Amino acid sequence: MTLKFISPEALYEKLQKNELTYLLDVRAEEKYRADHIVNPNIEGQNIPKNIIFDLKGNGEEELPSLPKNREIVVTCTTGNSARKCAEILSDKEYDVTLLEGGITAWKQYIDTKDKA
Repeated sequence: MTLKFISPEALYEKLQKNELTYLLDVRAEEKYRADHIVNPNIEGQNIPKNIIFDLKGNGEEELPSLPKNREIVVTCTTGNSARKCAEILSDKEYDVTLLEGGITAWKQYIDTKDKA
């Protein structure tokens, strides 16, 4: 299985082109509520990683709330949990792409962009 990756810069450019992007944030709900990527072209949701980890263990094939017919960009704080989730979802035949560096890298990119 080969995971696809997207850099914060490439995701930013995609959103600037008004490309509707499905974003799955796998952090804990309170972290998601405190801060997440917001953009009019993002459709997404927060599914904590333990629910996706359980998907591997309980034999279920899919999460009904996730689209199987579109790319899903998966993120977390730094990318580690998102990578595990992306691998599980990829095994379940979801079209997943991992945001490199997670929310941390996204914020750093946006901060440098705002200062430029």
